[in-house]
Amino acid sequence: MPAPEVRDAARVPVHGLTVLYDADCSLCTFLRDWLLREPQLVPLDLVPAGSQEARRRFPGLDHRATLDEITVVGDAGQLYRGPGAWVVTLWALRGRRALAHRLSTPTGARLARGAVLAAAKWRGAQWGGRAYRQGDGWSYDPAQGWTHTGPGCDGGACATR
Repeated sequence: MPAPEVRDAARVPVHGLTVLYDADCSLCTFLRDWLLREPQLVPLDLVPAGSQEARRRFPGLDHRATLDEITVVGDAGQLYRGPGAWVVTLWALRGRRALAHRLSTPTGARLARGAVLAAAKWRGAQWGGRAYRQGDGWSYDPAQGWTHTGPGCDGGACATR
């Protein structure tokens, strides 16, 4: 499939959606599992963001950005990010389509945006404009918050940024 392009979603039918989720985020994996259990009107394919599979399917996508913000790609190249991505994902579910329609109104869009920002804050994505990543040495303790353990300085050589 070629690189996804932004298309007029009102005129291009959606027959399947690929949801790119952060596999290192406990909230994201919880939501992935919930989505897989929900009856779907439009098939959802859940793929870890930034993975080899995601890069193979969508070579033109900014894969670093998909780790910071939910991204959904439609089967005809439609691209959804942030609150719009959540709304289209809910729209694909049998029991949530009416909610998706309510969230697509101007008032509902503000609520959807607030929910996405709350989730981003919970997962630490607002600090410094990037997510805390376990692979980068970050860990979370409910009593202490986020902590970072950088690489060791064996032999007196420390990596700096």
